[in-house]
Amino acid sequence: MSSIETPPPQEQESQPGEEREMVPAPAFRPRYPGAAKLDGRVALISGGDSGIGRAVALAMAREGARVAFVYLEEDDDAQDTLALLREEGSEGRAIKRDISSELSCQEIVEETLAHFGRLDILVNNAAEQHVRRRFEEITAEELERVFGTNVFGYFYLTKAALPHLGRGACIINTSSITAYKGHPLLIDYAATRGAIVSLTRSLSQSLLDRGIRVNAVAPGPIWTPLIPASFDEEMVSEHGDSAPLGRVGQPNEVAPSYVFLASEDASYMTGQVLHPNGGTVLNG
Repeated sequence: MSSIETPPPQEQESQPGEEREMVPAPAFRPRYPGAAKLDGRVALISGGDSGIGRAVALAMAREGARVAFVYLEEDDDAQDTLALLREEGSEGRAIKRDISSELSCQEIVEETLAHFGRLDILVNNAAEQHVRRRFEEITAEELERVFGTNVFGYFYLTKAALPHLGRGACIINTSSITAYKGHPLLIDYAATRGAIVSLTRSLSQSLLDRGIRVNAVAPGPIWTPLIPASFDEEMVSEHGDSAPLGRVGQPNEVAPSYVFLASEDASYMTGQVLHPNGGTVLNG
């Protein structure tokens, strides 16, 4: 297993961050042979150019899926992910859009369908966060931006995708450990992740008659570009220390949760949240 106990100090100037600049690079390659669990299916992943999204894209590709992924502006990371998908023998499609726009989300789904002809798996994963040491520092503009990406984007992309998802399709949302524990420096971000838990539970009930399962994954401290793009060097160097396992997690330790929820192995699960978080026991 490729892992690091503690990341070395580092910082990036803008979000959502670039994987190419991280030292060491996150572990994103699947750690097991594929078993064709997603053979013939098409997945659409927001924030799929790096971090957890990239690891999910590669893991699903190894299981036979073709993958469209959305990214904001990290062209180099997106091209790297496309090359990695080709190495897995899969076909990828990189779509550069801002998911906080409903029109953009409609265009994302249209481009996916035009290229692949179908859609079976939607992974709502893109997110942003900003450290604020005092609650009063959260501006209205920032609050709207964080909710626009982390909540509205999930609603918009789901709304655009639903007419094209048939029975047996699935939606997987990314939440966070912060939805359950809170975070004193990421109050608005934690609020959005809590909203995603409620979205998952409510939407799963709403789509029962359509045969579409809806679940979520709530990762703990994972080594992704969002970390050095959010925190200062000291906080980055401590990322993961508080987890019971005593280290930061890797994206390829989280991706199998998404593959499981997308596959027939999880055919009796909907409205649930999985917790790859390094050992923190949570209720829910």
